[in-house]
Amino acid sequence: MKWRMDRKVYQLHGVPVDVLSWTDALGRIGTWAAAGESRSVFACNVHSIVTATQDEVHHEALSRADMVTPDGAPVAWSLRAFTHMPQMRIDGPTLMWRLCEQAASAGTPIFLFGSTDETLAKLVARLRREWPNLRIAGTMSPPFRAMTVQEDEEIIRQINASGAKMLFVGMGCPKQEKWIDAHRGKIGCVMLGVGAAFDYHAGTIKRAPDWVRQAGMEWLFRLAAEPRRLWRRYFYTNSIFIWLSIRSVLSRWVLRRS
Repeated sequence: MKWRMDRKVYQLHGVPVDVLSWTDALGRIGTWAAAGESRSVFACNVHSIVTATQDEVHHEALSRADMVTPDGAPVAWSLRAFTHMPQMRIDGPTLMWRLCEQAASAGTPIFLFGSTDETLAKLVARLRREWPNLRIAGTMSPPFRAMTVQEDEEIIRQINASGAKMLFVGMGCPKQEKWIDAHRGKIGCVMLGVGAAFDYHAGTIKRAPDWVRQAGMEWLFRLAAEPRRLWRRYFYTNSIFIWLSIRSVLSRWVLRRS
């Protein structure tokens, strides 16, 4: 475990993941947003960890981030096992929801970037029903193809001109992490990669019940809902993550014995 300024970070299979509480996470992000700082925040699950071991650009984005929260239950469990600290799961959808509540109370403007126009419209309607005072500075559904330099410059201009202090990015891993990392210092607000949060909160994808999430089985719920799309990803990444964890435990055991 390493300290980085005011951060306590554990290198989980080569990926720096923050050891922190919900209070810490919400407090830091709120402070950065109030100051108008350009920051990157990622919620890191098993898929993201394994992708980082094979994709150097994704790994660099996580390594440069200002905060990497333990999104998936296995990631939080691993931190508990290796750090002997009571680390909670701090997942992207819940983090976004709590930050929107915090933003509505503080008058902090937010921007929604990603997904489709239809999903964004449903998401905005849901957020406005929940918090009528929430300041939604803008929304944008970017093209699913690679953007031109001119398009990218216009996106940066629109987001900065909106006055947003928090930018929620729902583009999926690793696309959102790479995009956010490439725009650090160009967009003057806290940028948060929140994955499927847009679909969950918009109601376009059903989220697992609380008891399923608390049991660490949300991935199984998602697999049952979308088996054709997700079976290969979960089988592959979960297997690699288990192997990496076993190897790490064995390495620690060997070091203690030597």
